[in-house]
Amino acid sequence: MANALGYVSETKTGFEGALAMMNLTAPIRIEKNADKTVDTQPDYRIFAGEIQTEIGGGWIVKAKSSGKDYVSLTLADPNIGPRKIYANLAPVKGKKGRYVLLWNPRD
Repeated sequence: MANALGYVSETKTGFEGALAMMNLTAPIRIEKNADKTVDTQPDYRIFAGEIQTEIGGGWIVKAKSSGKDYVSLTLADPNIGPRKIYANLAPVKGKKGRYVLLWNPRD
């Protein structure tokens, strides 16, 4: 079962919205990584909070089943907890330009 970690809206440079978890609520900005020079670097950089602390990255991935591109996110910050959190950006049905951050549990 997928859990929503927050919602964002598409902007010219990426996405903006809110990260809303049990122990953390913060504004979030996911922006295109203009400094990307190699494939292993993230396609997006993730910033949170009022001071815009960098908390992760996002990679454009092709879905195996549909062949469509989506953004896979990795979040890491002491305020989140001791482990990385993985999520995917998915469009909200019926809301153009609106996306949900869906928790993606990994072993």
